[in-house]
Amino acid sequence: MIARVKKAPRDGLPGTVASGMLPGMGLQIFGTRKCADTRKAERFFRDRGVAYQLIDLAEKGISPGELASVVAAVKSCGGAAGSAAGPAALIDTEGKRFKDRGLAYQDYDAEAEILADPLLLKTPIVRDGRKAVIGHDPAGWEGMLKA
Repeated sequence: MIARVKKAPRDGLPGTVASGMLPGMGLQIFGTRKCADTRKAERFFRDRGVAYQLIDLAEKGISPGELASVVAAVKSCGGAAGSAAGPAALIDTEGKRFKDRGLAYQDYDAEAEILADPLLLKTPIVRDGRKAVIGHDPAGWEGMLKA
C-alpha cells in the first residue's frame, strides 16, 4: 500500500506547496488512522497549510532504513525520547500492544520488535528531515515549523 500524500491548499490555490516547505522537503507523520493523537497531528499541520505525508503503520509498517532515520532524528532533537538511546525510546511501553505481547517481562531487541510489529511505536512520530517529534506535542510541532 502506498502512503497517501495530503496537500493543504494555500491562498486558495489547491495543490500548492505550503509556506515553510520547500519542494524537496517532506514532512512525514507516522501513525494510524485510528489513533486520536495522529489525527490531531494531521489537523495541526492541515490547519497551518503544511503539506505532509501520512504513513499508516497499520497498513505499511516501517522499513529498517526509515526506523534508523527516525531514531537519528529523535536523538538530534533531544527531549525525553531523544535522551534514551536507540529504538527502545520509540516503543509505547504503556500501550496495549506492548502489554499483550508481554514485553515488559522479557528482554527483547527493540529494533527487531518494532520491525516485526510497527504498532508498538509511540504515535504520532512527526519527522521533517533531520528533526522528529514523538507523541502529541503541539509545541514541538510548532518548533519544527519555525526552524
